[in-house]
Amino acid sequence: MKMEGRRQSSNVEDRRGQKTAMAAGGLGIGGILIYLLISFLCGDPSQVVQMQSQTEQSPTERYIEPEWEEELRIFASQVLAGTEDVWTEQFRKMGRTYNAPKLVIFNDAVKSGCGNATSAGGPFYCSADKSVYIDLSFFRNMKDEIGADGDFAYAYVIAHEVGHHVQNELGILGEAHQQMAQYGRNTPKSNEVSVRLELQADFFAGIWAHHDNKMFGSLEDGDIEEALNAASKIGDDYLQKQAYGRTAPETFNHGTSAQRSRWLKKGLQTGDIGQGDTFSPSYSSL
Repeated sequence: MKMEGRRQSSNVEDRRGQKTAMAAGGLGIGGILIYLLISFLCGDPSQVVQMQSQTEQSPTERYIEPEWEEELRIFASQVLAGTEDVWTEQFRKMGRTYNAPKLVIFNDAVKSGCGNATSAGGPFYCSADKSVYIDLSFFRNMKDEIGADGDFAYAYVIAHEVGHHVQNELGILGEAHQQMAQYGRNTPKSNEVSVRLELQADFFAGIWAHHDNKMFGSLEDGDIEEALNAASKIGDDYLQKQAYGRTAPETFNHGTSAQRSRWLKKGLQTGDIGQGDTFSPSYSSL
């Protein structure tokens, strides 16, 4: 991506160096590979790793930022700024006001409005405090663990989580969570609602990329392929086959590789938010 000279967002909170002592029994920093993969781009606060009993936080220590983290921090801040520019304009066209989310950068563990989480859970959006949380080391895990690499693939991660914030701003996320609660957690019907949410967030990520490119000429040759490769590597069917050698469609909660790639690509190609209704079509046609 061409990001030289792009502004950085002021809605970034850096919590690296702030220690969060988790209660025993939760996943460690290394985590479990399959949990990391399945949790990738979760977006649903109920799926964030919840830690029991006490949580202790110490004041932020002086954090010495490695060069690779500095580059990713700047990049993430620029991507977030791009989402602010795009969604502010899109909401203006709808006669609405866009309230941008905060991006919280942390390492190891973090306390959010949706509970406590470790890096093993991957990036997530918390509707309770309207913030996207990410440990920048996750981008390295993308390359090493699932073979998804490239700056636009990384931008897709952030844009997807911001997509959940857009859903929250539009009232979609709250309604979906109410439906999921009525069906019961991890039931087939609840999982179907989750899939619809995730596919729409993928579509919104594509919408961002389409308009960011129109505004700033940000996309380069190979960028779209990077993002589509990432989308294909995080489909429920792909991850389950990698983990278990088989799939269980009734447990899908993010969508198949083909679905995720298709909705991301649809947003990229059309740039039309009106074409992102993933809730009205029959589930089989998604």
